[in-house]
Amino acid sequence: MSPLHGRSPGGPHEVDDVYASTDLSVSAPTRRFPGAGIDPRHAYAIVHDELMLEGNPRLNLATFCSTWLEPEVHVLMAEAIGRNIVDKDEYPQTAEIEARCVRMLAELWNAPAGAKPIGTSTTGSSEAAMLGGLAAKHRWRAARRAAGEPTDRPNLVCGPVQVCWEKFARYFDVELREAPMTAGSYTLTREQVAELCDENTIAVVATLGQTFTGLYEDVGAIAGALDELEARTGLSIPIHVDAASGGLLAPFCAPALEWDFRLPRVRSINASGHKTGLAPLGCGWALWGDEADLPKELVFDVNYLGGDYPTFNLNFSRPGGQVIAQYYEFIRLGREGYAEVHRACYETARHIAGAIAAIPALEIVYAGDPQLGITAVTWRIADGSDPGFNLFDLADRLRMTGWLVPAYSLPAALEHQVVQRVLVRHGFSRDLAGHLLEDIDRALETLRRHPPSASFSEQEAGGFSHDARPRKPLP
Repeated sequence: MSPLHGRSPGGPHEVDDVYASTDLSVSAPTRRFPGAGIDPRHAYAIVHDELMLEGNPRLNLATFCSTWLEPEVHVLMAEAIGRNIVDKDEYPQTAEIEARCVRMLAELWNAPAGAKPIGTSTTGSSEAAMLGGLAAKHRWRAARRAAGEPTDRPNLVCGPVQVCWEKFARYFDVELREAPMTAGSYTLTREQVAELCDENTIAVVATLGQTFTGLYEDVGAIAGALDELEARTGLSIPIHVDAASGGLLAPFCAPALEWDFRLPRVRSINASGHKTGLAPLGCGWALWGDEADLPKELVFDVNYLGGDYPTFNLNFSRPGGQVIAQYYEFIRLGREGYAEVHRACYETARHIAGAIAAIPALEIVYAGDPQLGITAVTWRIADGSDPGFNLFDLADRLRMTGWLVPAYSLPAALEHQVVQRVLVRHGFSRDLAGHLLEDIDRALETLRRHPPSASFSEQEAGGFSHDARPRKPLP
């Protein structure tokens, strides 16, 4: 019998009710490993109830990740809970499903004819980005050594990027040359590329779906700037596209947009399956346009799980369910289905943007245009406007009704500017958007009638802190 539906054995006088049990009459263990076990129903109730203290993932408009999945995905994830995707000898069909996804993505991202694209699944796009960066570093180092040049000062050029690239630079000893954000542009420009690149540049990272605003960087213009640089100096610098959010969005909603392997200078791409790929959390992809772009010294052959096979990941053992679910989504939706899902999200984003633009104190930064960016809306307080509150105050008021609508300052050079962003994901309906807009109107009216005596700062705007003191145990 299921532990969730069975009854505690108990003695003849024990009340068989979870919340009348002795297990739940004391605080849950938080610091010491418990000595004795408890009934599975009681353990479930403790963990389940703790999680009720969190927000509703569907109302979290900060996250880029999937928060709604079809019932069939839940079933597949449960069936695959014990499948280790790295163990290709024991789970060959899971390995085949991963290979099919790689081939489908290579075709979706226009891998060149005659090339042999290669790729791997990852735990997310951050790991995939680091793999792309490592491959670029090793290619650069090999070329420098062959030319008899020093290899001790590699750098990576990018615009305003997600923190994974800061991690890559620090973890793998690469100088991060991050171009400052400029008003009215917000993204990496061709002029900045030409200024920042030199003989030690391992790659330029172009972002297809910027974290801060939702905008696409112009990968074609960046490639053109690098073409001009090569013609002038002889330096041949590749592009890695961080398509964490846009890689499984642009092919369906902006198919004519050239950002992928159609540009010869694009050598590698990373994407999140668990974002606009609609897979559950824990799925990312790294692809190279040709196997020659992935240095062989980065691929390891292992034989201690029963077979002999190559592996290239920062992690080793990983669950196979997310990749299996990704394949389900690919064959369940196809190109037409993905386009339909994402178009609906863009329409909802534009609906929200129209309502926000009508609010006098607010100004749209990005309005959910499929040619320009992802399914998001970003706004700021309009220049010259002083409504008596800031966007952190608005974010705090919205938290009171369950919404997480993040407010944050922009990166270097525009750190004085605060924006607020809504991510429109699959499962965020027009009806929910209507409720959000009503709650924004109510929050703004409250802030107008009762201006805060001291506005929230970015540090006070809420959220989890690893430094927070644990709550005191009950007596």
